[in-house]
Amino acid sequence: MPTGHTPRTKPGPLQYVAYCYGRRLPDSMRDWVANDLAGPGATARMMFRVAIPAVLVLAPIWFIPMSLYLHASMTVPIFIPFVYFSHALNKVWRRHMLAKHGLNPGLVDELSRKKNAHIHRAYEERYGPRTGPTSSHDV
Repeated sequence: MPTGHTPRTKPGPLQYVAYCYGRRLPDSMRDWVANDLAGPGATARMMFRVAIPAVLVLAPIWFIPMSLYLHASMTVPIFIPFVYFSHALNKVWRRHMLAKHGLNPGLVDELSRKKNAHIHRAYEERYGPRTGPTSSHDV
């Protein structure tokens, strides 16, 4: 079935928006997904994506004529939990999306493993290799 059509390796605008909020991308985009969810800046990208809907919902409140104090007291207490939860659940969501795309969820910790490899080597040299079951906290 040669059609001369090469599969896309990056999502289009509509695919990107759908992907940002949970949709699975085609397998031809796995490398892009892996870099997006586990590459440099992944945490910040995910927090930004969570903040966008909150800002869109809260922005109309700022068009109501009232003092800055009232604007802030109505929107900031709603926005702060979005920031907290986006940070707290960041790795959970990224692991879920990696698994959804058929990728290893352990990729989330890949940069941390590389960055802290010298610490783990020093630990093993001093105390020996770790024993027991592995856990998600072993990076």
